[in-house]
Amino acid sequence: MIKTDILIIGAGPTGLFTVFEAGLLKLKTHLIDALPQPGGQCSEIYPKKPIYDIPAFPEILAGDLVKNLMEQIRPFSPGFTLGERAETLEKLDDGTFIVTTNKGTQHHAPVVAIAGGLGSFEPRKPPIKNISDYEDKGVSYFIKDPEIYRNRRVVIAGGGDSALDWAIYLADIASEVALVHRRAEFRGALDSVERVSELAKLGKIEMITNAEVVGLRGENELEQVVIRHKDEARGEEFREVDDFIPLFGLSPKLGPIGNWGLEIEKNAIKVDNSYDYQTNIPGVYAIGDVNTYKGKLKLILSGFHEAAIMCQSAYQKIHPDKKFVLKYTTVGGVEGFDGTKKEAKREVVQSIGV
Repeated sequence: MIKTDILIIGAGPTGLFTVFEAGLLKLKTHLIDALPQPGGQCSEIYPKKPIYDIPAFPEILAGDLVKNLMEQIRPFSPGFTLGERAETLEKLDDGTFIVTTNKGTQHHAPVVAIAGGLGSFEPRKPPIKNISDYEDKGVSYFIKDPEIYRNRRVVIAGGGDSALDWAIYLADIASEVALVHRRAEFRGALDSVERVSELAKLGKIEMITNAEVVGLRGENELEQVVIRHKDEARGEEFREVDDFIPLFGLSPKLGPIGNWGLEIEKNAIKVDNSYDYQTNIPGVYAIGDVNTYKGKLKLILSGFHEAAIMCQSAYQKIHPDKKFVLKYTTVGGVEGFDGTKKEAKREVVQSIGV
């Protein structure tokens, strides 16, 4: 069983920044996320799209924001349970909690912070009747380890940033990469579209536009995809493949958290914003886009603020007999659990009598 001070459900920007704020208070953290990597939507849906309302960054790519947050929290050595969804919440007699994932991983903590963005993300699956028969047998909705596609024949479906970026990445790993999109135009970042076009000219990616994957074939594992072209003269194409990766984005759902006895309002968790963003269950907080209260703004910077307030309350709950005195990082610096310390250089000025 994994034990920690604050169990954070959701590893998006708000969840990641919670690690930093908790670390300043010497509180250990562990994060659970259904996605295979930290960053939430910023990593999975729009890593190359710019964000303009992060303080001190006139413009920053979503993927770079996640990268910076990961670097910021590195000294606090957070734990991660990735690719698993928080399934059940059990409150023990001593007021602590056990959260179990869909894969049976158990986590024990006195405080739970739900920072799940818009909820747990589930892949948008293409309307192929037998697609579930080939899941984990050639069909994947996420790429957890690119190396498993080395020297394999891969078909990627989609026209957004995720499809473009992975097509580019796998061009140097897979033996064949085909990118299938139902339109001729892509909706991803311009530099990604241009890079895919360059790789197509070099023969490293095959671009199949105005077409859709409509069928899958194979005995025990995926062996063929059926591609239907809009051009009736081309009809249907049967392509030999090892892997099919449909990347059509993610669908946010509150999921099992909605069954935890929390007060829900319009598919969001109602919290007390007048004090600490605690839910109707003492010890369980909700921060970021997953919560709701009067005047709520679904912005990353709002989630950062809520994380800082929540951690102060969590400290008092975990250490009721201690009084924490807030010190600015400009004064106290940042001391990591790994032994590192960042602090301003102190000048010693010696007065000289005249």
